[in-house]
Amino acid sequence: MKRTVIGGIAAVVALTGCTSSHNGAPTPHTSPPRATGSSTSSPSSERAEHIPGETVTEAPVLPDGKVVAQAVNATGNREMDIRGGITAGPLSILVNCQGRGTLTVSVEPVGLSFPLECVEGEVSSTFNQLSLKRARDHGTVSVTAPSRVRWALTAGR
Repeated sequence: MKRTVIGGIAAVVALTGCTSSHNGAPTPHTSPPRATGSSTSSPSSERAEHIPGETVTEAPVLPDGKVVAQAVNATGNREMDIRGGITAGPLSILVNCQGRGTLTVSVEPVGLSFPLECVEGEVSSTFNQLSLKRARDHGTVSVTAPSRVRWALTAGR
């Protein structure tokens, strides 16, 4: 696990990277990721974790909070509105994927983007939590993925 500070937000990232183009002071959030076990793939793998029991046919479960966007057993690209807009405070993104390729999640208008390397034959999982300093009236979570990758996502606050 590493903590990445992204202009105006702090993200707890489980073995993934994030990018952002916004400026501002971070508000750190100390919640740990949902799981910290090691991946069952090769030791040199840079992809996210394989967590036994995770699936793409059911939505990932939030550790706490209210679901504001969700997709199950999806393929390809999709954009989802964040119900109620983006509020100040934590925003959690949980993603599971299966199939060979890289899935990218973007949160707008925050400017956050992170990849998730997906593999054939097992489910890759990641958990990101942002601590946002200010609310926005509208927000979206977008996923870009090859059509051969199946995925499930839950966003919550």
